[in-house]
Amino acid sequence: MALTLIGRNSPLSSSSEQLKLLAEAQSCLPFEERLERAGLFPLYANGITVFQLNVGKLCNQTCRHCHVDAGPDRTESMSRETAELCIQALAMTDIPTVDITGGAPELNENFRWLVEQSRAQGRHVMDRCNLSVLLLPSQADLANFLARHRVEIVASLPYYRAGQTDAQRGGGIFEKSIGALRLLNSLGYGRPDSGLILNLVCNPVGAFLPPKQAAIESQFRRELRSRHGVEFNHLYTITNMPISRFLEFLVESGNYDGYMERLANAFNPVAATNVMCRYTLSVGWDGTLYDCDFNQMLDLPVGHGAPSHIRDFDPARFHRRQIVTRNHCYGCTAGSGSSCGGAINE
Repeated sequence: MALTLIGRNSPLSSSSEQLKLLAEAQSCLPFEERLERAGLFPLYANGITVFQLNVGKLCNQTCRHCHVDAGPDRTESMSRETAELCIQALAMTDIPTVDITGGAPELNENFRWLVEQSRAQGRHVMDRCNLSVLLLPSQADLANFLARHRVEIVASLPYYRAGQTDAQRGGGIFEKSIGALRLLNSLGYGRPDSGLILNLVCNPVGAFLPPKQAAIESQFRRELRSRHGVEFNHLYTITNMPISRFLEFLVESGNYDGYMERLANAFNPVAATNVMCRYTLSVGWDGTLYDCDFNQMLDLPVGHGAPSHIRDFDPARFHRRQIVTRNHCYGCTAGSGSSCGGAINE
């Protein structure tokens, strides 16, 4: 069944309505109770190793699974003032990794400045790239810019065949993605010993959990190499989170209860112990602080006394903060677990 797009006037277009639906899920225990049974509640951060910046919702694609509800019509965008506050906050820490995401983060006017400033501080920078953005006429020099600054590219590619990819991301996107991957390969990305890291991300097209990461990576490598001459370093699998457009699909297709039950039944205490919110701090386009990008999309800022905006950033108050959780968190703790870096427990 094809995914549908969440509409601005949809009953689930607001974060409060999504949270209400998630809280009322009959097919699973409240996530906090499941954590408590596993001896993990409350969940605390154990430092910050990833400073994730979501620079806005503007994107050149409108993907049907997008938890950000991003697209060409979105106007939310991180300002230079907020970007400067982020770099000032970064300088107060020894956080090794800056993870820049969106939307298509490269379309934010401050994206390149953020990369340059982060690299000037000696931090490793990751760009969460939809690939097709690299082929836009306005971004003709983007791939060279990323290579010059040794930016790690984490590229979305739902599947190694056009049918499944285009069904999720739009007609013709697979072909554009292959063209972008070949461009990156020509610059050294994904090549042995180049130091230019190109990792792929795939997520299921429907209401099921992703396959084992190692197995699907082998399939992707074989198929992309033999059919398209494309190389990459690693492949990450990510579980579709029951929020935004994917939540809309679950409800409209009658899969919501079954999917939530599937996630809850697959709860893995080991994955829960190592969820990304324990080592990540997420900054929204307006400077609001969150435990993760998913909480950001549900308007669940950091809580329990931690400062809620980047202007008030104090490293000491975030390293052992209590994490804000809700039922969508089952998505990160099911099976092998799921994070921005792929499976947690494989």
